[in-house]
Amino acid sequence: MSKTEEELKQERHKKKAQKQKEKVDASIAKATEERGIVIVITGNGKGKSTSGFGTVARAVGHGYKAAVVQFIKGQWDCGERNLLEQNGVPFAVMGTGFTWETQDRTADIAAAEEVWAHAKEYLADPQYHVVLLDELTYMLGYDYLDKDEVLNAIRNRPENQSVVVTGRGAIKELRDLADTVSEIKDEKHAYRAGIKARKGVDW
Repeated sequence: MSKTEEELKQERHKKKAQKQKEKVDASIAKATEERGIVIVITGNGKGKSTSGFGTVARAVGHGYKAAVVQFIKGQWDCGERNLLEQNGVPFAVMGTGFTWETQDRTADIAAAEEVWAHAKEYLADPQYHVVLLDELTYMLGYDYLDKDEVLNAIRNRPENQSVVVTGRGAIKELRDLADTVSEIKDEKHAYRAGIKARKGVDW
């Protein structure tokens, strides 16, 4: 009895899926090193901080400790902070907002250095499985923080600690240091259509 078209489709699908499984299994088998990683989420598109906070929530959900340092948006009401602080996640929050709002470079640098002091403590503490440095890229791009000090603190963190850095314009040295770099493309954004940022969605 000849096979039906549906049976032939199923056979082709099974062969294709099996090849894909073998390829994925081989890739997984090659990944044998166990250590924390550095993830940089950059680009002009929306979702960089959202992704970083998602990683923190994932770690906490698995029972790990995490810490968050917020640059730039520190004065905003933050839904993620409201939730995660209730679950034992410490936050260090920069005392100024966007640099184009303060228009005071000296004050911005002082605020950046103050919150960076907390970041260094988190980066040296092996109890933290994940440390999120939200919007850190701006501090390096504007030269608010010493680049070498920041890179060395990330490089010399505890072996099993992972670090997530978010923000536009990640410098080359940070990209080179990272294990994973994701560039989020800005294809379309609601605010350009005159739609206001929405509480519980955008912040």
